Amino acid sequence: MTLFSRLVLTGSLLVSAVFLSGCAGVENDPTVFPTIGDVGTKQAPEQVARFQVGDTVTVALSGPQDPIEPHIEPIKEDGTITMPEIGHVQAQGKTGGELQKEIEDLYVPKYYNHLTVTVTSGDRVYYVNGEVKAPGRQLYLGETTVTKAITSAGDFTDFANRHRVWLIRGNHKLKVDCSYIFEHPEADPLVYPGDSIQVKRRIY
Repeated sequence: MTLFSRLVLTGSLLVSAVFLSGCAGVENDPTVFPTIGDVGTKQAPEQVARFQVGDTVTVALSGPQDPIEPHIEPIKEDGTITMPEIGHVQAQGKTGGELQKEIEDLYVPKYYNHLTVTVTSGDRVYYVNGEVKAPGRQLYLGETTVTKAITSAGDFTDFANRHRVWLIRGNHKLKVDCSYIFEHPEADPLVYPGDSIQVKRRIY
């Protein structure tokens, strides 16, 4: 083999190694995808349910001598709710605990010396979008999985790519091959409140 041929072969091997390492990145590796709660639990922990636009939030304020009526409001398109005295508060993307702390810090000590804030939400939901027959919000009624969530959204359309479904949790993405899962149901990832499932379209 000539020196030139050896250089070409070495370069090709390096390019292939880089390409393959990119294909096996964080997005496709279930070992780095954040898991939440115990697999056998019927309700995911409260902290996983991050508020989304349209979710109804109830904020109860207690502590002052004069009673304060609970504030009930759907999260607006800009991701905020509007609280008395303190105005707009970013709610989208926060957990109940995070929103409680932020509201409390805005009220105390500027408006109250002592205040207890309790934030609760309405229905817990997840989202299924893309090539399903009924895309949008779905109620979280207990333990569910990616394939069950897709069924709850009317199942795949005729154009769905069943090999390329994304489960999105926060800043993490996990690619799911639903055709594989149909034969190996134990590999079906759990879905939690606030998760999003994106079903891609076939390109052929």
